[in-house]
Amino acid sequence: MDIKNSTHHIAIWKLLAFVVILWSYNSRAQSTDIFRLEYLNIPENDTGIKTQRYKALINLPLRLNEKQDYLITGMEYNRFDMGYSQNFPFDKSELIRFHVIDLNIGYLTKWNENWNLVTILTPRMASNFISGMVTDDFFMNATATFWKERPNADKPYRIVLGLTYNSTTGLPVPLPLVNYYRRFHPNWSFTFGIPKSSLKHYITKKHSLEMALLLDGYFINLQNDILLDNGQVASKISLTSLLGTLVYQYNISKRMSLFAMFGKTVVQEGMLRNDDQGKVFLLNDESNLYIRTGFKIGIF
Repeated sequence: MDIKNSTHHIAIWKLLAFVVILWSYNSRAQSTDIFRLEYLNIPENDTGIKTQRYKALINLPLRLNEKQDYLITGMEYNRFDMGYSQNFPFDKSELIRFHVIDLNIGYLTKWNENWNLVTILTPRMASNFISGMVTDDFFMNATATFWKERPNADKPYRIVLGLTYNSTTGLPVPLPLVNYYRRFHPNWSFTFGIPKSSLKHYITKKHSLEMALLLDGYFINLQNDILLDNGQVASKISLTSLLGTLVYQYNISKRMSLFAMFGKTVVQEGMLRNDDQGKVFLLNDESNLYIRTGFKIGIF
């Protein structure tokens, strides 16, 4: 095998892994995948709401020059199917299906001997798409950060420090971004950060178990406003969840795997919001079970 080409390919995988990790901060789903198919089921709880989500993503790195500058492009699609068994004081017919489409463009360059600089732009369409696409369906997220990794150390680690701007948070300023990973034992590793912190046990090369605390959710435009009984108007729907989960992963090969996640929401808030992102109607604040499964081709 050509050692130079082999090293080049490994570098591409690592760079792609990092950029996808950063994209995850804007979508509340941490991932190091180049391809992923996933199904999520959140069964009905006491509020009478249930959710199913179907996800697909793909990412592609492109080397720009001999300096190992990279342009990394990707796309992610999520479809949410909602069910309601209880009545609300408004028409729910346009709150049944939602779509989120991310188009990702990342640029990575070596800043110095120890650190890499990454900038990422993520245009997003998030809507129920009742009448095609409108301006309010469009959101823009951006990230700029530094990355350092020591994969060959006695205890391999990776650290990420930077800023991220997410137009759906309601905060008009960039927010700090920190992520720290360490393989502190041949059979154990941990990740500390947002939106995911975890402790992982590698049972064998084929099997692993992971305990994780993570954030998940969505923020989506409603093309037709909903007039509430109190006179307020809802134009957005959002869900924010803090989850405790247990994840089993079966490795088909070094980069290809099947996974299953089972957990429960620790904190959950489903809301209708106005144009200023203010809360106008509480949909769901009761705990749910959380079941997720899928297939992925990953980096690590």
